[in-house]
Amino acid sequence: MKKKLIALAVAGALAAPVVASAQGTNVTLFGRAQAEYSLVDFAGQPSQGALQDNSRSSRWGLQVTEDLGNGLKANARLEFGLNTGSGSATTPREQWVGLSHSHWGDIRFGRLQSPFKDFAGGMTIDPFAYTTLQANGAGGTMSGAANGMGSGANTFVNSAIRYDSASIEGFTFSGLLMPGDANSLNPLQNGSIVSGFLPGGLGSNGNTGGRNGEFDGQAAAKYHADFMGMGLDIFGGYSRDNANGIQKSLGLRTEEIWRVGASWAWENFKLSGQYEDVNNAIGAATCSTAASLTANPLDSGLVSGQCNSAMNWGGDGNLWFASAQYRLGNTTLVAQGGMTKAHAGGVNSAAARKADSFTVGAIHNLSKRTSLFGGYQHVYVTNPNAAAVNDLITAPGATANYTAPSYVAPGSNRSTFTIGLRHNF
Repeated sequence: MKKKLIALAVAGALAAPVVASAQGTNVTLFGRAQAEYSLVDFAGQPSQGALQDNSRSSRWGLQVTEDLGNGLKANARLEFGLNTGSGSATTPREQWVGLSHSHWGDIRFGRLQSPFKDFAGGMTIDPFAYTTLQANGAGGTMSGAANGMGSGANTFVNSAIRYDSASIEGFTFSGLLMPGDANSLNPLQNGSIVSGFLPGGLGSNGNTGGRNGEFDGQAAAKYHADFMGMGLDIFGGYSRDNANGIQKSLGLRTEEIWRVGASWAWENFKLSGQYEDVNNAIGAATCSTAASLTANPLDSGLVSGQCNSAMNWGGDGNLWFASAQYRLGNTTLVAQGGMTKAHAGGVNSAAARKADSFTVGAIHNLSKRTSLFGGYQHVYVTNPNAAAVNDLITAPGATANYTAPSYVAPGSNRSTFTIGLRHNF
């Protein structure tokens, strides 16, 4: 009997999600494990099938909270990404420390997600986010790897400050600043402007701040209302990425992105959509490795993913995304589509490019923490050879050049079938 009691006590201690220290600090262990089998078929190319987690959905981390009294709390988060397919466990995710208050909101310092990713649209309105069927990379929503300010999977902002307000009459606000001087904090001083694809990079390095201490930043706001059994969310945002010295010498200017969108829910139905307008693309001309479904940052040649959300370097463009969901018991049926238009021009005088995608699938909840998902996605690209990520970019005085992986296969039409399992803990 004693042995059974001891065994139960040990099991309970290991299963407890929160451990309280003597100083009153609560530490929560959290994470996700995911794997999916995907069959990817490029037009004119052999089909590729693999069991993987290239969207970098799997992760583990620690959430730390200390109650300081009078509604004030100290918070910290340390999170790392995993890949159940390749076995890698070294991808850094959020890593920050901050303060929060029930009345004035919270402020964080460190490596953060952008408001375009987890606050206003982006990954929040894509039910297939962090799967092979996600809109990022397929031409539905902006990714943005080189500066980390996009909304792609595993896209984070280094050396940043972020503030999220408390809700006031349904209104909330989020703002992010990336202070820094490119002359001292920017790895791009080696001559390349494709920081997201540098060997060994993880898709969110470099481009910290602008030139002579210029700040990069994002601001987003949203409004939520409930009426007559319906829920409505309206959101919008602005993103600014200053070009550094080398980028300016190549003719690149300050990148500016505007976003607007909404979600409407009634009973078992939900509709969501957003529009993004990109000007003078810098980070928006790249894709994170996770958004492009690349197994390894060092992959080269044709791989199973695409980067069709990217603009041409220094060029303009726009992106549309729309999603419809219907919940039937524990199953959610999803139909959604996206469109990216990369306008002609930019520093490489690239041709215009267009990508259209549609996705259908389902998510079945086996419990509150475990779910099965699967579906089909098709992407059609017009003028794929104009893709910015295929360009070799050389900066004045560069000692070495780097060619980004070629994510767009000849013919470029891409069909994807996938089925996966996810568990949150």
